[in-house]
Amino acid sequence: MNKKLTTALLLSTFSVTTIHVINRVHTSLCTVKNLLANSENHYYEWRFGKIRYQKKGSGAPLLLVHDLTVGSSNYEYHRLINNLTEEHEIYSIDLLGYGLSDKPAITYTNNLYEQLINDFIKNVIKRKTSVVVTGESVPFVMMACHNNPDIVNKLICINPQNLYLQNQIPSKQTKLMKLFLESPILGTFTYHVLTNRHSMEKIFRTEYFCHSDEIKEKYIYNYLEAAYTGNYYSKYAFASYVGKYMNMNILHELKEINNSILMIGGEKEKDIKTTIENYKYYNAAIEDVYIPDTKHLPQLEAPDEVLEQIKIFLLL
Repeated sequence: MNKKLTTALLLSTFSVTTIHVINRVHTSLCTVKNLLANSENHYYEWRFGKIRYQKKGSGAPLLLVHDLTVGSSNYEYHRLINNLTEEHEIYSIDLLGYGLSDKPAITYTNNLYEQLINDFIKNVIKRKTSVVVTGESVPFVMMACHNNPDIVNKLICINPQNLYLQNQIPSKQTKLMKLFLESPILGTFTYHVLTNRHSMEKIFRTEYFCHSDEIKEKYIYNYLEAAYTGNYYSKYAFASYVGKYMNMNILHELKEINNSILMIGGEKEKDIKTTIENYKYYNAAIEDVYIPDTKHLPQLEAPDEVLEQIKIFLLL
């Protein structure tokens, strides 16, 4: 009996150690290129952690806010920034828990990010600013518009999240998944399995881009680095995302927003026209436009077309 117990303990110890080593090696491989390091990086000392941002250009301020999907960072907008700097002072940030910003072991919510946007505009930009935002970050930016109309000017939403999905709240199953992902060894290993290079490439091919031949290797590497910088702390935002803690109902705010709003859809994004029509049902002032032959990230796949729409809208 003692021999069996000893053998079981040894095997368990070996398994845990092996998984831990795999986790560390995989993290190192994903971050070794140090692609996100940049001499133009600045840091805002927010109360929940340091927020990385880049500032370029001069003119009317424009804040760029990336999506909440795994691996997202301000790199999402890198093909737009230099072409906007002649007329705008550009601020592109990494949200808390993403990119090179701090990644504390906390529960990440839309309300947390709404506070971040409010504080960043008030304390860093210090002027009323227009905002470009992607996907599942749209709700908290709209909430910021509604609650602080004096700090947000025009709003441009790229492939906004489905209103029905926004209303989904944490369930027993998603809460358990969040707790499991946050566990030290197995949770980290599961995060690595779900967000490895193969998984990231698949997301780019099936969800982000319409044409696979437009996907560049550097896109994959930058997203992987953003997803693993900060070691195992990088999994906490993902755990909250999977747990549905980042969702929020914004129907009331959507009806009352008076900001000028443009919604840019990737023409091939699943159900995007229905999604945007639902937004327009609650706020008839919303304008919409669709970028041909693109999916979730038209700012990476067809930046010239997206730039044209942004410039026209901001000039109106």
